[in-house]
Amino acid sequence: MKTSNFENLGIKSSLLGFGCMRFPTLTNGNIDELEAEKMMDHAISNGVTYIDTAYPYHAGESERFVGKVLKKYNRNQFTIATKLPVWKVSKKEDVRELFNEQLNKLQMDYIDFYLLHALDNERWESLLKLGVLDEVLDLQKEGKIKYVGFSFHDEYPVFEKIITYRKWDFCQIQYNYVDTEIQAGDKGYHLADKLGIPLIIMEPIKGGNLANLPEDISHIFKSYHPTKSLSSWALRWVASHPNVKVILSGMSTMEHVKDNLDTFINFSTLNEEEMNCVNQVTKIIKSRTKNGCTGCEYCMPCPHGVNIPRNFRIWNDYSIYQNEAQAKRRYWKDMAASERSDMCQECGACEAVCPQSIQIIRDLKRVTLEIPKD
Repeated sequence: MKTSNFENLGIKSSLLGFGCMRFPTLTNGNIDELEAEKMMDHAISNGVTYIDTAYPYHAGESERFVGKVLKKYNRNQFTIATKLPVWKVSKKEDVRELFNEQLNKLQMDYIDFYLLHALDNERWESLLKLGVLDEVLDLQKEGKIKYVGFSFHDEYPVFEKIITYRKWDFCQIQYNYVDTEIQAGDKGYHLADKLGIPLIIMEPIKGGNLANLPEDISHIFKSYHPTKSLSSWALRWVASHPNVKVILSGMSTMEHVKDNLDTFINFSTLNEEEMNCVNQVTKIIKSRTKNGCTGCEYCMPCPHGVNIPRNFRIWNDYSIYQNEAQAKRRYWKDMAASERSDMCQECGACEAVCPQSIQIIRDLKRVTLEIPKD
């Protein structure tokens, strides 16, 4: 397993991190615990040491499940990352209450990597006023948190304001070969590198989109490496940046785990010819993509029942792949009428929390107009 050095912290980690937001699920929506545990066991037995979860993942069940699985391992075999749900904090005292709840779910005495979750400008200003950061730093002084950082979802100027506020132990940003000019992006990567703050990367495969490219795009990769997965190209692009210390992958199947392990056990950075392939693919994708939805579901649940990520996924896929029959089936047959884009009531609740700052109301109208009629 390819490892990385957090020089500022004096520790090592697996370069691949197990993201616990997209476990396989049963028909009732609950985590398929038998299969998910097999996946985690296989990853850990092959050298994955960084496990990333959060308070809201899987409707609040991810931390509980992860804690149960990790209980059978020695505490020094892994590092656990979880996140303070800052949107649930209305007063300073809430921090310890939420943190202790997370410790109990995880069945642990301390957290290795603790993040202020999904910061944007409004949340950042609010937590400073409430003294949230001070309380988190007190928990660190007490030995209950080893390393303090944040995950980020806003524009670059806000990222610059937050990352330069103090000497963070690490920070987490969205980064992939398509999304280099949104949120923190390339500028954020270089600023963190300059400041000596190591990066954890989320959405390296853009919510799975970069693992499912149409043949007229994927042939660029396949003609160079016929046997390598599309995911491996996306992961290797991110991993070719030296200040990236962990790359999170939200694995949903054992096949995902095995493929990712192959990428990082037999790891090599992209050479010049491979980078040219990535640049070609990026140019084509950007010319076809309607909006930047990653399927993170921060906008859900919609108060009126619209399945916002699903609508956008169908719409973007149709634009990229031009598979009319598939788009019709997914929109008109596979999705309940109550979840379709034309049920949007324009309340704006979704836009207030979208990490990508997507104009969701406008784009849902476009979905309604542009998906072919059944």
